[in-house]
Order: sequence, then C-alpha cells, then structure tokens
Amino acid sequence: MAVIVALALGLGIGIGFAGAGLFGPPAIVSAPPAPAPSITVAPEGSDEAATIDLFGATRDSVVAISTSAAQRDLFGRSAGEVPLGTGSGWLWDAQGHVVTNAHVIEGATAASVQLADGRAFDARLVGADRLHDLAVLLIEGEELPAPLQLAAPEPPLVGSRVLAIGNPFGLDWTLTTGIVSALERELPGDQSGSIRQGLIQTDAAINPGNSGGPLLNSTGQVIGVNTAIYSPSGGSAGIGFAIPAATVARVVPELIRSGRYTPPTLGLVFDPRINAAINRQGLPGAVVLDVDRGSEAARAGVEPADLLRDGRVRPGHVVTALEGEPVATLDDLLGALDRHAVGDRVAVTFDTGGGEERTVDLPVLAGS
Repeated sequence: MAVIVALALGLGIGIGFAGAGLFGPPAIVSAPPAPAPSITVAPEGSDEAATIDLFGATRDSVVAISTSAAQRDLFGRSAGEVPLGTGSGWLWDAQGHVVTNAHVIEGATAASVQLADGRAFDARLVGADRLHDLAVLLIEGEELPAPLQLAAPEPPLVGSRVLAIGNPFGLDWTLTTGIVSALERELPGDQSGSIRQGLIQTDAAINPGNSGGPLLNSTGQVIGVNTAIYSPSGGSAGIGFAIPAATVARVVPELIRSGRYTPPTLGLVFDPRINAAINRQGLPGAVVLDVDRGSEAARAGVEPADLLRDGRVRPGHVVTALEGEPVATLDDLLGALDRHAVGDRVAVTFDTGGGEERTVDLPVLAGS
C-alpha cells in the first residue's frame, strides 16, 4: 500500500510541474464533444403535463409573506423592526386583497408581500379572524397577477388529487402534490377552548411556511387554505390540514367588508366554559343561558337556564340537534350554524327537560 501511495503522489507532482511548463509545453489533446443534454418532455395529455401546466398557470398568484415586529429599548424608544416569521398567501381579487392565515400575521407590526416576479409590496392588514385562522392583507400595485378562483362550497371527494403551493422553510414557490385524505377533521383553535371544525386532511407535503397558501384541485381552483400539520418531528408527516373553501367563502368577504367576522346566531346566548362543565357531567347539547329579547326564539318560548345562588346551573332548554344533525357540544352547534347564511331558517331541536324534545323553526341572525 505504501508503494502505491508514493506512486500516486509522484504522478501528481509530475503532472503539476508539467502544467507549469518546466518540461516543455503541455500536450494538447482534443476531447470529443460532450453529448447534448437530454431533455425529457412530458407526454401531452399525461398527468405530469397537467401538473406542469397547472403550476405554470397558478404560481404567479401565490405570494410569499414576511412579517416583522417593532422593538423598543428599555427607555421605550423605537429600536427598529426584527424579523418575525414567514408564510404564504394568494391573491383573492384584482384589487390586491391577499388571503393568508391569521397565525401568519399574529403579533406582527409590519408585513411584506413578495410576488413570483420579484416585486415586493408593503401590506396593510384588512382584517383577521382567529377562530377560523384566516386573514386578509392588501397590497397596491400595477399589473398584479390574476387572482385564483375559489372552488364551489361542496366538499371535495376523498381521493381527489390536490396540489399545494407555498414557501416551506423559506423555499419559495414550492409545489407538492397528493390527495384528499379525509374530511371533517377537527383541531384545537387559537382561542381558549375553541375547536376548528370541518378541515380537509391531505397527504400533500405541508411544512412550516406553507401556512396561508392554497390547496388546489386538478383544475387550479382553491379548495382550501393550508393551515396546520400533524407532526411529532415538526416536519411533514403526510398529515396536513386546510380550511375548506366553504369557510373561506363565508369569512373572507366579511373581513374585506368590515375587517372582522362575526359568526351568525339564533338569538340565543351560550357560555363555552359553563357548557363544557355541564357536558362533563353527562348532559349533552348546548345549554341556553339567555334569550335575546324580541327574537323569534323568545316568542317561541325558549327558556334559558337558571343560575342558582350556590353557583350551580339548572338547565332550561338545551339544543340537541340542528337540521336533524345531533349536537353533543356547543362547538357542534356553532360549527353547524356557521355553515348557514344569515336569513336561512333552520330546525332547532331542544331538550325541554324530563326527556321531552321540541323542534322550533328559527332564523339565522347576524352576530353582534
């Protein structure tokens, strides 16, 4: 082995000196031309070609979002802005409204939106809804990309092909593909005790930084807004969640119109903490704590619970079903009610006590 190493070293030295010209001009050896690079083109009409075309058609409408927070020194003086985080979003309309997640801009005092063509814009917050984890920003610029189209509110079929575009770990405009794995998934919300319901589960790789980006169907329509992952390691484990298009269609226009989203109501008042405590004692449903004066519910004779002097609650009417669908908790009721528009009429079933039930037709009202 020592001999072989020595020969190798000697050969190396000889070549080095020859290159320096100490032993005459180096030999010129003509090398054969390099083969032309092989370019693979996806067959026309194939799934691969469809994916390439879809990405090309939607990429420019997806944006990268960077947020920062103002800092102050010990004397309360401004100490500039520090980077806070990154996320994704997509263009909602031609006016420059950008849809993203509420948690992407949580705690931020400034946000920048970058387009795929390299242009960056300072963004203004239009409104945010933490309950559904949706937010709307506004950018102002000329010749903005075309907005993406929102899919119909009907839920997609499990097994449907989906594509996600976003900026995972800051790797801009990344495309991942997969299928709809399940529907009607639930996750804890940011607000204490709240549950986000009706989420789409997908195995398209979603990672930190994908938040707020679109989940697209095979025609390029937005069927959901990527919002969370389930991962013991912090990376993609093939279980991602998206806010469905039906929720986006209800919440985003209200955020643009008024800066906030208020869930609809039935003219009934509930308390999440009291209701959860009563549910834990074995009573299912949503316990009515108060009834708005002058509402149809009041005229229909819906009776609220009594608050006793010792702090206990004696239930009055308890909502047990909405439109025939069982209501086991207050979250069940609020989630089902949120899928209805103001002005709809719904059948509300109450447990009136003593094992008796009563169904009342009530209007869906705008929240206050």
